[in-house]
Amino acid sequence: MPSKHTFLICTRDIDENGVFLDEPGNTTYLKVPAEKREYSSRDAISKERWTRAVVAAADGEEDEITGSTGDILFFVHGYNNDIKTVLWRTRVLQDSLAAQGWNGLVVGFDWPSANSTLNYLEDRYDASRVSHRLVEEGLQIVVDAQFPVDPKVSSCTINLHLLGHSTGAYVIMEAFANASKKGELFRKPWRIAQVAFIGADVSSEALNFNSDWAAPMYERIFRLTNYSNKFDKVLGVSNMKRLGTSPRAGRIGLPLEIPAKAVNVDCSEYFKTKDPAQSKFTGTFNHSWHIGDPVFALDLALTLEGDIDREAIPTRRHDQGNLHLLAGQSRPEYQVGWNEDRSVTD
Repeated sequence: MPSKHTFLICTRDIDENGVFLDEPGNTTYLKVPAEKREYSSRDAISKERWTRAVVAAADGEEDEITGSTGDILFFVHGYNNDIKTVLWRTRVLQDSLAAQGWNGLVVGFDWPSANSTLNYLEDRYDASRVSHRLVEEGLQIVVDAQFPVDPKVSSCTINLHLLGHSTGAYVIMEAFANASKKGELFRKPWRIAQVAFIGADVSSEALNFNSDWAAPMYERIFRLTNYSNKFDKVLGVSNMKRLGTSPRAGRIGLPLEIPAKAVNVDCSEYFKTKDPAQSKFTGTFNHSWHIGDPVFALDLALTLEGDIDREAIPTRRHDQGNLHLLAGQSRPEYQVGWNEDRSVTD
């Protein structure tokens, strides 16, 4: 059953009135009631209470094949996101994935981001400053719950996933790169199951197989799925605030030379059919249409579950070796019974 609260990790500074600012500050763990439309320091709880609540909300029935007991998707937003937007997107992701049959928990990772397109470069700098906390103060506490120091403490087995939107992809890559330098966490036997990028504001070439920047991420994950859209104007080279940076993965897709664990899903054809007037979204439509879209939600749900090979997910069409997002599809009719194990009887 979905939690009545929304869980987030916030790395923004706090003013004297308990309001979160657009500058980096201490890490705050939040449990936000469903009726609230924005959060403040009054929604903070201790790290220990937050960890117990998140693990309990994600913990489900044990999968007899994988042994896992739940899923947590950490959602990392992009630049130009205020408090209300971060909360709305975290909740819509939770609801849209649940509507497609995914039983996990979405947790928001909120980093300092101003509600202004003029703050692009400052936001990116702030993203780099706090990125390490995604691993050290987010993923690590769930990892510690799975590998407790005290043998008397019961452990759990939860699949961890990451979703980065826009600059959120940059935060994720920076987080792995920074964490790999510290060693303690990387010595533990953990893995991130699925990483997905939407509208990724990182260079396409930065994700190739020999990229020093991407290497720490690739080392720790099972799969990277990059959702690209050639109609993403926000990521276009003509966008002057981006200072003519190299072609972005969220627009042109992954480079030709990528690790076997990386795959690109081109959403361009599907996006052409989308009417903003009939869509649920916030922000610039061509850059943020994914959050609230049922076709994307189903594809992401099937990706996070990992039960179906990336080449066989029904929401994808093959064309000359490329994968394209496909509308009008649903889960396989008999998928719910595929894990049934029956003994031979007379």
